[in-house]
Amino acid sequence: MLELRNISAGYGSFQALFDVSLKVDAGEAVAVIGPNGAGKTTLFRMITGQEKPDSGAIRIGDTVRLGYVDQSRDSLNPDKSVWEEISGGAEVIKLGKHEVNSRAYCSSFNFKGGDQQQKVGTLSGGQRNRVHMAKLLKEGGNVLLLDEPTNDLDTETLAALEDALENFAGCAVIISHDRMFLDRLATHILSFEGESHVEWFEGNFEDYEKDKIRRLGPDSVNPKRVTYKRLTR
Repeated sequence: MLELRNISAGYGSFQALFDVSLKVDAGEAVAVIGPNGAGKTTLFRMITGQEKPDSGAIRIGDTVRLGYVDQSRDSLNPDKSVWEEISGGAEVIKLGKHEVNSRAYCSSFNFKGGDQQQKVGTLSGGQRNRVHMAKLLKEGGNVLLLDEPTNDLDTETLAALEDALENFAGCAVIISHDRMFLDRLATHILSFEGESHVEWFEGNFEDYEKDKIRRLGPDSVNPKRVTYKRLTR
């Protein structure tokens, strides 16, 4: 469904991404991990076409419909109610082949009763995140790009998100620092390990960390400041 082949990109005199490759198929969930500033969000922006790599190729399947939620959550209309923002004003919405009552759909994301009339501009970070998740899953994308999706989520909504992803028929690429979330959902890891090296691993976060210790020693799993290779031109 989604394939990156030998992607490289630099900023100034530094190599942010070097020779990154991955292939994601239906039913897989790839966790993209690493320190802040390592290049994870840049990778997403390349997949969505907002930025171009210096070299390499990105192949997106003909039937792919991308769904992207970034960290900013700024695309929401602050003047609309929660129900209006999620439903588009329709009493019935289509989810795949099924039609559901839009107010019941909002309730499934823990917006019940009067909560649905609350203005988006007054929502907390966690509530805004829930609105984004509801809109994303409603739009029917089959490749989800999620940038820190668990930020500010309450326990109930986090459980609903995990359940939705576990039963999702497409594939997901997820930037996250939430170890428990990744242990439960990740089928593969793409890890920015420093010096512009990106490691591809099949398994969840716990298995990846064991492998990293085997490869690089116990100190390798301690947090470190991000480092890059210098560009050679």
